[in-house]
Amino acid sequence: MADATGNGGETAQAQPGIHVLGQYVKDLSFENPNAPTSLRASEKAPALDVNVNVNARPMSETDFEIELKLDATAKRGEDVLFIAEVTYAGLFQVRNVPQEHLHPVVLIECPRLLFPFARQILADATRQGGFPPLLIDPVDFAALYRQRMTEANQQQPARAS
Repeated sequence: MADATGNGGETAQAQPGIHVLGQYVKDLSFENPNAPTSLRASEKAPALDVNVNVNARPMSETDFEIELKLDATAKRGEDVLFIAEVTYAGLFQVRNVPQEHLHPVVLIECPRLLFPFARQILADATRQGGFPPLLIDPVDFAALYRQRMTEANQQQPARAS
């Protein structure tokens, strides 16, 4: 006899899932080293360098702390306008995901859930620093993951020799 979900008695526990147990700012920094000179309007757009990094740390068999780090530096010529950094983290529970899919789920899907919050924090920090809000383009975490795995695979043979 099928249960109310119509799945023939299978429990919901067997379904793969990601649960956000908590989200938090681990580190936030904004530097405006040349203020107030850096705040003057200029026709020359600043050069912007943005870096994204993801780290995962297992807390238990099913729980992982994921850190999403966004770093942004704006320069006009050699002058630094601002340096903004945020490390935004989340504690995630990942259940019923096959072991071969666990690594990509943790390093792709979890940071994808954190990104909008980290992006908003960085936008607010730059706005409060006297600049237009820095709105970082969406990040392709799957491409970032593939790049990271390619780099790791290239380094592995080098260590073996």
